[in-house]
Amino acid sequence: MSFGLTLLFAVAAGAAVGNLYLAQPLLAEIAQTFGVPAGSGGLLVTMTQAGYAVGIFLIVPLGDTLQRHRLIPAMMILSALALIASAFAPSFTLLLAALAAVGLTTVAGQILAPLAGDLAKPEQRGRAVGTVISGVLVGILVSRTISGFLADAFGWRAIYLCAAVLIIVLAILLARALPALPPRPAVPYGRLLRSIFSTIRAHRAVQVTLVLGATVFSVFTMFWTGLTLLLSAPPFSYAASEIGLVGLVGLAGALAARRAGWLHDRGWSVPSTGGALVLALVSLAISGFGATSIAITLIAVFLIDIAIQALNVLNQTRLFAVDPTARSRLNTAYVSCNFIGGAIGSSLAGVLWHIGGWFALTLGGGVLIGFAFLVWATQRRALTLK
Repeated sequence: MSFGLTLLFAVAAGAAVGNLYLAQPLLAEIAQTFGVPAGSGGLLVTMTQAGYAVGIFLIVPLGDTLQRHRLIPAMMILSALALIASAFAPSFTLLLAALAAVGLTTVAGQILAPLAGDLAKPEQRGRAVGTVISGVLVGILVSRTISGFLADAFGWRAIYLCAAVLIIVLAILLARALPALPPRPAVPYGRLLRSIFSTIRAHRAVQVTLVLGATVFSVFTMFWTGLTLLLSAPPFSYAASEIGLVGLVGLAGALAARRAGWLHDRGWSVPSTGGALVLALVSLAISGFGATSIAITLIAVFLIDIAIQALNVLNQTRLFAVDPTARSRLNTAYVSCNFIGGAIGSSLAGVLWHIGGWFALTLGGGVLIGFAFLVWATQRRALTLK
């Protein structure tokens, strides 16, 4: 894993996962294009995420058996075709179907992360995996901002065409750069999927890490969902483009946490996980008590993204060390659990906001982080074992 290859992995993973979030700033505009109620625009995100969940479970495990230097470019080309279909969709129904296909096929990022773990030397694995995982979060944060600005200039259909061109270019670069690894034993597809659950049952460290990951990611989505509600209401009353710019602060936090993998390489994965949980709790407290100050809010955004991204890097790098032959399946389990946690967090954000506004939301996030800290404190020995 040279620096150039690591960077290519990170950019490709970020571009792939970023496709899931292109529609978020465009929901009202797309709904107006097809003459459907504005509330129906939310179905665009729902269908994309549903397709992604299916793709994570059905496609990512294939990385443990198929040749990934062929699988990854093939999935990216299919994703580009789905993006082109989205750009030219003549009706809202066909756009929903095309975006479901985008979600289903845009799983290359979750195959690249385990591959980085395979290609990296043991002493550099944390840094390599951390860089690729950071690329995923950067793609999520940047895609929404870029999507809104490009749509204002060229219309929402141009966004999907630009994304398709980028994915095709990256697929070509990866096809040329990815090495062919020794073939792995063939495993029947049904047994491959069932082995996801048997692998989880076999390793206590995996079980604990999945709980930590899902809990922390639920806080992440709760925080960012609630932040939109906070910044769009008085005293801020920010426009959508202004709220999107706040994501750049989160981007800075994500980049700052990129070196969390270095902590794993030094053998500090477990204590660093506890430290990141404490930082997340502190950032929520700062945010809860400083909700009327944009400066304090931005500081909290920066700190919580450092904490959450560091936890994400440490969790996934630790998982990849458990069973090198099942890294793609372990990543499937991790991302699926995070997906469930994220859905719960988004739902809780609306409920807690209705109950007590931003303070109730940050308090709820603090309770979840407290639970994660309790799990970490009582299961440290299990996390240390591989």
